Amino acid sequence: MMNNEQIVEALKESGMRITRQRMIVADVIAENDGASCKDICCIVRGKDPSVGVATVYRMINVLEDIGVIERIDMIKHTRRNGDEG
Repeated sequence: MMNNEQIVEALKESGMRITRQRMIVADVIAENDGASCKDICCIVRGKDPSVGVATVYRMINVLEDIGVIERIDMIKHTRRNGDEG
């Protein structure tokens, strides 16, 4: 698991400026390993409502592109009544 300093360093190495909003997102991601993107958004906006949803998702995309995080989509199959399985 990465801490926020490692996330910030990876962002700097990729050429990104480190803004206050990006620091907040980095902190939340570092503290919430395994959280969904929606959860990250809610936590970030709870800390600072001025951080837009698009900012959070862009940051998540950048971190995924540079290999800092991995986004895993989960789908749960359910059995319908009467189906055998």
